[in-house]
Amino acid sequence: MSVFTPVSRPELETFLAPYELGRLLDFQGIAAGTENSNFFVSLEKGEFVLTLIERGPAEDMPFFIELLDVLHDADMPVPYAVRDRDGKGLRELCGKPALLQPRLSGKHVKAPNNQHCAQVGELLAHIHLATRERIIERRTDRGLDWMLASGADLLPGLSTEQAQLLQPALDEIAAHKAQILALPRANLHADLFRDNVMFEGTHLTGLIDFYNACSGPMLYDIAITINDWCLDADGGIDLPRAQALLGAYAALRPFTAAEAELWQVMLRVGCVRFWLSRLIAARDFAGMDVTIHDPSEFEVRLVQRQQVALKLPFAL
Repeated sequence: MSVFTPVSRPELETFLAPYELGRLLDFQGIAAGTENSNFFVSLEKGEFVLTLIERGPAEDMPFFIELLDVLHDADMPVPYAVRDRDGKGLRELCGKPALLQPRLSGKHVKAPNNQHCAQVGELLAHIHLATRERIIERRTDRGLDWMLASGADLLPGLSTEQAQLLQPALDEIAAHKAQILALPRANLHADLFRDNVMFEGTHLTGLIDFYNACSGPMLYDIAITINDWCLDADGGIDLPRAQALLGAYAALRPFTAAEAELWQVMLRVGCVRFWLSRLIAARDFAGMDVTIHDPSEFEVRLVQRQQVALKLPFAL
Protein backbone atom coordinates (compact mmCIF):
# COMPACT_ATOMS: atom_id res chain seq x y z
CA MET A 1 0.00 0.00 0.00
CA SER A 2 1.34 3.44 -0.93
CA VAL A 3 1.22 5.04 2.50
CA PHE A 4 4.71 6.26 3.19
CA THR A 5 3.93 7.67 6.65
CA PRO A 6 1.69 5.53 8.91
CA VAL A 7 -0.76 7.45 11.10
CA SER A 8 -2.24 6.06 14.31
CA ARG A 9 -5.82 6.68 15.35
CA PRO A 10 -4.84 8.81 18.39
CA GLU A 11 -2.53 10.95 16.22
CA LEU A 12 -5.29 11.44 13.68
CA GLU A 13 -7.91 12.30 16.31
CA THR A 14 -5.63 14.95 17.78
CA PHE A 15 -4.98 16.40 14.32
CA LEU A 16 -8.68 16.49 13.41
CA ALA A 17 -9.98 18.06 16.63
CA PRO A 18 -9.45 21.73 15.54
CA TYR A 19 -11.64 21.20 12.46
CA GLU A 20 -14.71 20.64 14.65
CA LEU A 21 -16.20 18.12 12.21
CA GLY A 22 -17.33 15.60 14.80
CA ARG A 23 -15.96 12.26 15.91
CA LEU A 24 -13.64 10.17 13.78
CA LEU A 25 -15.68 7.22 12.57
CA ASP A 26 -13.17 5.45 10.34
CA PHE A 27 -10.05 5.98 8.22
CA GLN A 28 -8.04 3.91 5.77
CA GLY A 29 -4.98 4.36 3.61
CA ILE A 30 -5.40 4.82 -0.13
CA ALA A 31 -3.31 2.33 -2.08
CA ALA A 32 -3.16 4.14 -5.43
CA GLY A 33 -0.78 6.97 -4.54
CA THR A 34 2.82 6.99 -5.71
CA GLU A 35 4.13 10.27 -4.24
CA ASN A 36 2.10 11.24 -1.16
CA SER A 37 0.36 9.43 1.71
CA ASN A 38 -3.42 9.65 1.35
CA PHE A 39 -6.22 8.49 3.63
CA PHE A 40 -10.00 8.35 3.38
CA VAL A 41 -11.37 9.85 6.59
CA SER A 42 -14.99 9.45 7.75
CA LEU A 43 -16.19 12.02 10.29
CA GLU A 44 -19.61 12.68 11.75
CA LYS A 45 -20.00 15.72 9.49
CA GLY A 46 -18.79 14.22 6.22
CA GLU A 47 -16.27 12.30 4.14
CA PHE A 48 -12.79 13.70 3.58
CA VAL A 49 -9.36 12.93 2.15
CA LEU A 50 -6.27 13.55 4.25
CA THR A 51 -2.99 14.04 2.36
CA LEU A 52 0.48 14.04 3.88
CA ILE A 53 2.89 15.67 1.46
CA GLU A 54 5.91 13.41 1.02
CA ARG A 55 7.56 14.98 -2.04
CA GLY A 56 8.48 18.60 -2.59
CA PRO A 57 9.27 21.45 -0.23
CA ALA A 58 6.67 22.71 2.24
CA GLU A 59 6.96 26.20 0.76
CA ASP A 60 5.06 24.97 -2.33
CA MET A 61 1.94 24.19 -0.33
CA PRO A 62 0.49 27.73 -0.29
CA PHE A 63 0.53 27.57 -4.11
CA PHE A 64 -1.63 24.43 -4.16
CA ILE A 65 -4.03 25.86 -1.60
CA GLU A 66 -4.39 29.15 -3.47
CA LEU A 67 -4.87 27.45 -6.85
CA LEU A 68 -7.56 25.13 -5.53
CA ASP A 69 -9.32 28.05 -3.84
CA VAL A 70 -9.35 29.92 -7.18
CA LEU A 71 -10.79 26.92 -9.03
CA HIS A 72 -13.30 26.12 -6.28
CA ASP A 73 -14.48 29.75 -6.27
CA ALA A 74 -14.96 29.41 -10.05
CA ASP A 75 -17.39 26.52 -9.38
CA MET A 76 -15.12 23.77 -10.65
CA PRO A 77 -15.43 20.28 -9.11
CA VAL A 78 -12.09 20.29 -7.30
CA PRO A 79 -11.07 19.65 -3.69
CA TYR A 80 -9.92 22.50 -1.49
CA ALA A 81 -8.23 22.84 1.87
CA VAL A 82 -10.69 22.67 4.75
CA ARG A 83 -9.83 25.35 7.32
CA ASP A 84 -9.63 24.64 11.05
CA ARG A 85 -11.16 26.86 13.72
CA ASP A 86 -8.21 29.26 13.35
CA GLY A 87 -8.56 29.51 9.57
CA LYS A 88 -5.53 27.33 8.81
CA GLY A 89 -5.71 25.16 5.70
CA LEU A 90 -2.15 23.83 5.90
CA ARG A 91 -1.13 22.02 9.08
CA GLU A 92 1.33 19.33 10.12
CA LEU A 93 0.88 15.66 10.99
CA CYS A 94 3.68 13.20 11.77
CA GLY A 95 6.21 15.85 10.77
CA LYS A 96 4.72 16.27 7.27
CA PRO A 97 2.65 19.09 5.73
CA ALA A 98 -0.96 17.93 5.80
CA LEU A 99 -4.22 18.95 4.11
CA LEU A 100 -7.78 17.87 4.84
CA GLN A 101 -10.04 18.11 1.79
CA PRO A 102 -13.64 17.12 1.02
CA ARG A 103 -13.98 13.73 -0.64
CA LEU A 104 -15.56 14.18 -4.07
CA SER A 105 -18.23 11.83 -5.37
CA GLY A 106 -17.97 9.53 -8.37
CA LYS A 107 -15.70 6.83 -9.72
CA HIS A 108 -12.74 6.67 -12.08
CA VAL A 109 -13.46 5.66 -15.68
CA LYS A 110 -11.15 3.00 -17.10
CA ALA A 111 -12.62 2.95 -20.62
CA PRO A 112 -13.71 6.51 -21.45
CA ASN A 113 -15.98 7.27 -24.40
CA ASN A 114 -16.31 10.40 -26.52
CA GLN A 115 -18.63 12.06 -24.02
CA HIS A 116 -16.24 11.50 -21.13
CA CYS A 117 -13.39 12.96 -23.17
CA ALA A 118 -15.40 16.00 -24.25
CA GLN A 119 -16.17 16.80 -20.60
CA VAL A 120 -12.51 16.45 -19.67
CA GLY A 121 -11.55 18.83 -22.49
CA GLU A 122 -14.16 21.34 -21.39
CA LEU A 123 -12.99 21.23 -17.76
CA LEU A 124 -9.36 21.64 -18.79
CA ALA A 125 -10.27 24.72 -20.81
CA HIS A 126 -12.12 26.19 -17.81
CA ILE A 127 -9.04 25.67 -15.62
CA HIS A 128 -6.83 27.47 -18.13
CA LEU A 129 -9.30 30.31 -18.66
CA ALA A 130 -9.70 30.81 -14.92
CA THR A 131 -5.96 31.25 -14.40
CA ARG A 132 -4.34 32.60 -17.57
CA GLU A 133 -5.02 36.27 -16.77
CA ARG A 134 -3.65 35.92 -13.24
CA ILE A 135 -1.21 33.03 -13.27
CA ILE A 136 -0.07 31.76 -9.89
CA GLU A 137 3.56 31.08 -10.63
CA ARG A 138 5.13 27.76 -9.73
CA ARG A 139 7.91 26.20 -11.73
CA THR A 140 7.46 22.47 -12.11
CA ASP A 141 10.25 20.31 -10.73
CA ARG A 142 9.74 17.94 -13.69
CA GLY A 143 10.00 20.37 -16.55
CA LEU A 144 12.12 20.46 -19.69
CA ASP A 145 15.43 20.95 -17.89
CA TRP A 146 14.61 18.04 -15.59
CA MET A 147 13.78 15.85 -18.59
CA LEU A 148 17.06 16.66 -20.28
CA ALA A 149 19.12 16.03 -17.13
CA SER A 150 17.24 12.91 -16.01
CA GLY A 151 17.22 11.48 -19.51
CA ALA A 152 20.99 11.89 -19.81
CA ASP A 153 21.42 10.23 -16.42
CA LEU A 154 19.24 7.24 -17.34
CA LEU A 155 20.54 6.66 -20.87
CA PRO A 156 23.57 4.50 -19.93
CA GLY A 157 21.30 2.01 -18.16
CA LEU A 158 18.81 1.59 -21.00
CA SER A 159 18.80 -1.03 -23.72
CA THR A 160 20.08 -0.08 -27.16
CA GLU A 161 16.51 0.14 -28.48
CA GLN A 162 15.39 2.32 -25.58
CA ALA A 163 18.37 4.63 -25.94
CA GLN A 164 17.71 4.96 -29.68
CA LEU A 165 14.17 6.07 -28.82
CA LEU A 166 15.01 8.41 -25.94
CA GLN A 167 18.06 10.23 -27.31
CA PRO A 168 16.28 11.76 -30.35
CA ALA A 169 13.39 12.76 -28.07
CA LEU A 170 15.80 14.57 -25.75
CA ASP A 171 17.46 16.24 -28.74
CA GLU A 172 14.02 17.39 -29.92
CA ILE A 173 13.23 18.87 -26.50
CA ALA A 174 16.54 20.76 -26.47
CA ALA A 175 15.97 22.06 -30.01
CA HIS A 176 12.42 23.30 -29.29
CA LYS A 177 12.83 24.41 -25.68
CA ALA A 178 12.63 28.14 -26.37
CA GLN A 179 9.56 27.77 -28.61
CA ILE A 180 7.78 25.60 -26.04
CA LEU A 181 8.40 28.06 -23.23
CA ALA A 182 7.04 30.89 -25.39
CA LEU A 183 3.63 29.22 -25.89
CA PRO A 184 0.49 30.70 -24.23
CA ARG A 185 0.56 29.98 -20.49
CA ALA A 186 -1.80 29.39 -17.58
CA ASN A 187 -1.89 27.22 -14.50
CA LEU A 188 -1.76 23.51 -15.38
CA HIS A 189 -2.96 20.37 -13.66
CA ALA A 190 -0.02 18.59 -15.36
CA ASP A 191 -1.17 15.10 -14.31
CA LEU A 192 -4.68 14.83 -15.74
CA PHE A 193 -4.88 11.05 -15.99
CA ARG A 194 -8.01 8.90 -15.81
CA ASP A 195 -7.33 8.01 -12.18
CA ASN A 196 -7.50 11.69 -11.22
CA VAL A 197 -11.02 12.30 -12.57
CA MET A 198 -14.35 11.05 -11.21
CA PHE A 199 -17.63 10.53 -13.03
CA GLU A 200 -21.14 9.52 -12.11
CA GLY A 201 -22.25 7.86 -15.33
CA THR A 202 -21.11 10.33 -17.99
CA HIS A 203 -21.26 13.36 -15.67
CA LEU A 204 -17.87 14.63 -14.49
CA THR A 205 -18.03 15.11 -10.72
CA GLY A 206 -14.45 15.69 -9.61
CA LEU A 207 -10.83 16.39 -10.53
CA ILE A 208 -8.24 15.56 -7.87
CA ASP A 209 -4.48 15.33 -7.20
CA PHE A 210 -3.13 18.76 -8.07
CA TYR A 211 0.29 18.09 -6.52
CA ASN A 212 2.01 18.28 -9.92
CA ALA A 213 0.19 21.52 -10.77
CA CYS A 214 2.36 24.38 -11.98
CA SER A 215 2.45 27.33 -14.34
CA GLY A 216 3.41 26.64 -17.94
CA PRO A 217 2.28 26.16 -21.55
CA MET A 218 -1.37 25.17 -21.79
CA LEU A 219 -0.55 22.89 -24.73
CA TYR A 220 1.57 20.71 -22.43
CA ASP A 221 -1.44 20.07 -20.18
CA ILE A 222 -3.52 19.09 -23.21
CA ALA A 223 -0.86 16.71 -24.52
CA ILE A 224 -0.55 14.96 -21.16
CA THR A 225 -4.32 14.54 -21.06
CA ILE A 226 -4.65 13.23 -24.63
CA ASN A 227 -1.81 10.77 -23.98
CA ASP A 228 -3.86 9.00 -21.29
CA TRP A 229 -7.53 9.58 -22.13
CA CYS A 230 -7.50 8.91 -25.86
CA LEU A 231 -5.61 5.65 -26.35
CA ASP A 232 -6.26 2.74 -28.66
CA ALA A 233 -5.29 -0.83 -27.79
CA ASP A 234 -1.73 -0.36 -29.11
CA GLY A 235 -0.96 2.89 -27.28
CA GLY A 236 -1.73 5.03 -30.31
CA ILE A 237 -4.26 7.86 -30.30
CA ASP A 238 -7.95 7.05 -30.71
CA LEU A 239 -8.99 9.80 -33.11
CA PRO A 240 -12.72 10.12 -32.28
CA ARG A 241 -12.07 10.49 -28.55
CA ALA A 242 -9.15 12.87 -29.11
CA GLN A 243 -11.17 15.00 -31.49
CA ALA A 244 -14.02 15.14 -28.96
CA LEU A 245 -11.63 16.33 -26.24
CA LEU A 246 -9.84 18.87 -28.43
CA GLY A 247 -13.08 20.16 -29.95
CA ALA A 248 -14.69 20.76 -26.55
CA TYR A 249 -11.54 22.53 -25.37
CA ALA A 250 -11.15 24.69 -28.49
CA ALA A 251 -14.79 25.79 -28.32
CA LEU A 252 -13.86 27.65 -25.14
CA ARG A 253 -10.18 28.49 -25.73
CA PRO A 254 -9.12 28.48 -29.41
CA PHE A 255 -5.63 27.24 -30.21
CA THR A 256 -2.95 29.48 -31.67
CA ALA A 257 -0.80 28.97 -34.76
CA ALA A 258 2.27 28.43 -32.57
CA GLU A 259 0.46 25.70 -30.64
CA ALA A 260 -0.61 23.98 -33.85
CA GLU A 261 3.00 24.00 -35.06
CA LEU A 262 4.33 22.35 -31.88
CA TRP A 263 1.46 19.95 -31.27
CA GLN A 264 3.16 16.71 -32.29
CA VAL A 265 6.36 17.70 -30.51
CA MET A 266 4.39 18.33 -27.33
CA LEU A 267 2.72 14.93 -27.49
CA ARG A 268 6.19 13.39 -27.47
CA VAL A 269 7.34 15.67 -24.65
CA GLY A 270 4.40 14.47 -22.56
CA CYS A 271 5.45 10.85 -23.13
CA VAL A 272 9.08 11.55 -22.21
CA ARG A 273 8.11 13.23 -18.94
CA PHE A 274 6.17 10.21 -17.63
CA TRP A 275 8.47 7.57 -19.09
CA LEU A 276 11.38 9.11 -17.21
CA SER A 277 9.52 9.64 -13.93
CA ARG A 278 8.29 6.05 -13.98
CA LEU A 279 11.77 4.70 -14.74
CA ILE A 280 13.11 6.66 -11.77
CA ALA A 281 10.29 5.45 -9.50
CA ALA A 282 10.90 1.83 -10.57
CA ARG A 283 14.58 2.25 -9.71
CA ASP A 284 14.18 4.13 -6.43
CA PHE A 285 11.23 2.16 -4.99
CA ALA A 286 12.25 -1.33 -6.13
CA GLY A 287 11.28 -3.90 -3.51
CA MET A 288 9.20 -1.45 -1.50
CA ASP A 289 5.45 -1.71 -0.83
CA VAL A 290 4.70 1.19 -3.15
CA THR A 291 2.50 1.44 -6.23
CA ILE A 292 4.83 1.70 -9.25
CA HIS A 293 3.30 2.37 -12.65
CA ASP A 294 4.77 0.49 -15.59
CA PRO A 295 7.38 2.65 -17.40
CA SER A 296 6.98 0.64 -20.60
CA GLU A 297 3.49 2.10 -21.14
CA PHE A 298 5.00 5.46 -21.99
CA GLU A 299 7.87 3.91 -23.89
CA VAL A 300 5.23 2.36 -26.17
CA ARG A 301 3.31 5.64 -26.39
CA LEU A 302 6.46 7.52 -27.35
CA VAL A 303 7.04 5.04 -30.17
CA GLN A 304 3.46 5.61 -31.32
CA ARG A 305 3.87 9.42 -31.23
CA GLN A 306 6.64 9.49 -33.83
CA GLN A 307 3.96 10.01 -36.48
CA VAL A 308 0.50 11.16 -35.40
CA ALA A 309 -2.51 11.65 -37.65
CA LEU A 310 -4.28 13.84 -35.09
CA LYS A 311 -4.22 17.53 -35.97
CA LEU A 312 -4.85 20.39 -33.61
CA PRO A 313 -8.14 22.15 -34.54
CA PHE A 314 -6.73 25.50 -35.62
CA ALA A 315 -8.43 27.87 -38.06
CA LEU A 316 -6.13 30.03 -40.20
